[in-house]
Formats: sequence, structure tokens, C-alpha cells
Amino acid sequence: MKNRAISRRLTPVWFPALAVLAIGALIGISPAAGRAAEYESVEIKDVPHVVQKPDFCGEACAAMYLSKLGRDLDQDFVFDQSGLDPKLGRGCYTKELHQALRNIGFRTGAGGYTVNSKRAEREMEAQFAALHGDLLAGVPSIICMHYDDQPNTTEHFRLILGYDAQTDEVLYHEPALAEGGYQRMKREQLIKLWPLKYKPTRWTVIRLRLEPGRLIEGESSETFTGADYATHLHELKKRLPSKDFHIVLQPPFVVVGDQSAAMVRKHARRTVKWTVDHIKQQYFAKDPHEIIDIWLFKNKESYEKHNWQLFRHRPTTPYGYYSSTNKVLVMNIATGGGTLVHEIVHPFMEANFEDCPSWFNEGLASLYEQSSEKQGRIWGLTNWRLRGLQQAIAAARVPSFRTLCGTSTEEFYGEDPGTNYSQARYLCYYLQEQGLLEKYFHQFRRDAKDDPTGYVTLKEILGERDMVAFQKRWEKYVTKLRF
Repeated sequence: MKNRAISRRLTPVWFPALAVLAIGALIGISPAAGRAAEYESVEIKDVPHVVQKPDFCGEACAAMYLSKLGRDLDQDFVFDQSGLDPKLGRGCYTKELHQALRNIGFRTGAGGYTVNSKRAEREMEAQFAALHGDLLAGVPSIICMHYDDQPNTTEHFRLILGYDAQTDEVLYHEPALAEGGYQRMKREQLIKLWPLKYKPTRWTVIRLRLEPGRLIEGESSETFTGADYATHLHELKKRLPSKDFHIVLQPPFVVVGDQSAAMVRKHARRTVKWTVDHIKQQYFAKDPHEIIDIWLFKNKESYEKHNWQLFRHRPTTPYGYYSSTNKVLVMNIATGGGTLVHEIVHPFMEANFEDCPSWFNEGLASLYEQSSEKQGRIWGLTNWRLRGLQQAIAAARVPSFRTLCGTSTEEFYGEDPGTNYSQARYLCYYLQEQGLLEKYFHQFRRDAKDDPTGYVTLKEILGERDMVAFQKRWEKYVTKLRF
């Protein structure tokens, strides 16, 4: 079936077996009752239906009933109560869903039961009788069952909400379908699909009761949660070009590379995490708006091949770039990590300084292409852009700072006289060396509505009235720098 892809294979989880015959005795059904047992109609009404995120069928089932109880706690919230590591890139299996429900405050019961295959008819009847007894008491259940009766079908959570005695059908919410509310299934079919036959003689039956106890409160998060990353990784894994690629979760990014797993982890920790920690400390309060993948290709051949394969894009730079459209940073990591540091700045700028002009966006990013740590802060060093700028200064062809600050995006990138990047970078470098760069960033961002180019703020921060005289001093300063 077409929805099978959004179901999921369950890892076997073995719980202490209950005496199913005792269950039957407690609710008044004799062992010999079998299929002759009669059940009255019951329905838990007005339970909202929720469509699951990929691999989140159990979480969606829980969110449905939480909504019925007046709790605005979504399937992501349910996942986040499970303790499941989002790096695994999947939704909850039974053990984790059981833990999440108990943490939320549901009285779930044992969760898993053992059925002897030789007495399956009688014991499964007792299992259904217990489920039906809970329905009569107003308590629904999440059960794990095979998705359908085709060979090798996956296993799937559904929310059981009632029983129709006239048609001998079970009523349930199907999280995998957009119109999955109050679906119907013959009781005989449910009992057939319910047991998970991991062993020939001892079957596992999963049922998680949703009897509310003292339910916890929850609130939405302004940052990405474990559920967000798990969902993202689940989809990302489907897009990996080959088994040569490894994934490392390094919030707020996901790092993907076709070097060894150890090397991908090293880039994630030493470059990505180091850069993010420092630029957030100095400049940015908010993470990027989206989860962004950082693709690190091991060499030129891989970089060019996979750019086309993944993004249908032929890069115009041999180093790397940021695509806000595709939500990716793409690098030929063989050229070094400087471009990676540069590009990490851009999505942070996008999230924190939406109207930042290109000259400052690229100037700050370029500053950290060559950087180190100084007194706990990221510190830009001189780099390869210096020589071209010094040559332009000697030839008297560097634009004024008023001109630089006033360039539009199209002018900065498309009409670059060859100095836009280097002039912007070494203006930022000068501000850094004077202890003014962070002050300039925060004041410019605050006053950008009144000073969209940043030129007025620049004059104020520098304490300069005569910017022509300042530029002459700046050019002399730059000429003396060495790389």
C-alpha cells in the first residue's frame, strides 16, 4: 500500500507477561467463551484526528487523545518526552513511546503482553476483552499491529476508540491517512494483525492504555527540538547519494560528508561547533530559521558530481556556497575550512539581521575565512584577499566608503570593481583591531531602519566627520599589513 512508507518497523521489546486468563476472569469472561463472547457498542467521541509526521505514528496517536483532553501538546512534544536520541533519525518504538506516555502522565498498564501461540484464540480474546473493558470506562488504547495482512508488512501504531456490536467492527484513528478519523476494521482482522510473532510459540501483544493521571504541562519551543531533528534526519537519510556518506547532528546544523565518519565528526566539532559557539557569543541571539544541512564533499570531483545530483546546480565557485533556497551549505572541504566558516555566518545573519546589506554581510563573513581564537573570541586574521586590495590601493581604484556602503546587492556582486569583498573585509578587520566591530554590528542592526546602508553608523562608531581623510589613513594602515 502507498502508505506503508510512513509506517515503521518495530524493534522487539519484551515486557513481563500477564496472565491473560486472569484478565478474562476479572472482566467476567470464561476461558471457554472464545469467539462466542459478546461485546456492547462503545465509542469515545470527538477525538480530533492528527496526520502523523513520517515515522511518528505513535506520537500522533498520543497527540490525538491529548487534544481530546484539552492539552495542546503535539506529536513533537510526545517524542521529546521519550528520551530517544534524535541522532537516530526515527520516531518512537514501543519502549520509547511507553516511556513518553508515562512521562506525560498516562497510566499505560504493562504495555506489552505475551500470548502462547497454542492458546492464541482464547488468549487473544482475553486481550480484546481487556481493551473493550477500558473503552467502556472511557479509556482508549494505542496498539501496535501489522499495517495490513500482506507479507512482510511493517508494524504500525493505531488509536483504538470504539467498537460497533452491530457490525463487529473496531473503531480507530489511522494516523497515516489524511482522512483517517474513525476508521473501521473487523474485530477478527484486528485480532489477526495485532500479535507480533517474533517467536514461533510466544507472541507479543502491545497495548498502551491512555488513562490520564496527572498530566504534565507543556509549551512550544522557540528553538528546534529533538523531534524536529529526528524528523529532519529521517528524511535526509533517504537522500544520501551512497553509503559513503555519514551524518553528524551538530545543532543548529546537520553535517553530511563522504569522508570517513571520524573526519565528518571532526569537521562538525572543530569547525562547525567552534564557529557557531563564537559567533553566537559575539553577534547572534537567534539560530537560523530552518534546519540547514552542511554538505562536505571530499574533493573537486565529488563536489561537482553531487552538486548536480542533489541540487541540479553547477557551482560557480570551487570552494563552496550557501543556498537559502535549498537550505544547505555546500563545500569542497578539500580546499580547507575557511569557506565553511565564512558561509556559516550567512544563515545566522539572515535570522538576526534580515536587512543587512551585502557589503557588511560579506565583509563579516569574509573576515572569519582566516581566523583563530583570541581571549575566548573568534578573531579574524589577514588572508589572501589582502594582496589584491593593496594593489588596488596603490592604483588608486578603491571606491569611497560611502560608495561601498551604498551598493545594492546587485551592485555588490554584479558590478564589483574587484575590491568589494576585500574592502568590506578589511574595514571589518580595522574595526575589530580597534575594538569597535561588535559595537558597530549591534548598533547598525538596531538603527538599520534609519540607516539602512550603515554609513552613518560607521561614521559615528569611528568618531569621524571627514571620511575622506579617514580612508587615506585606513589605506595607509592596510598597506602595512602582511599575510
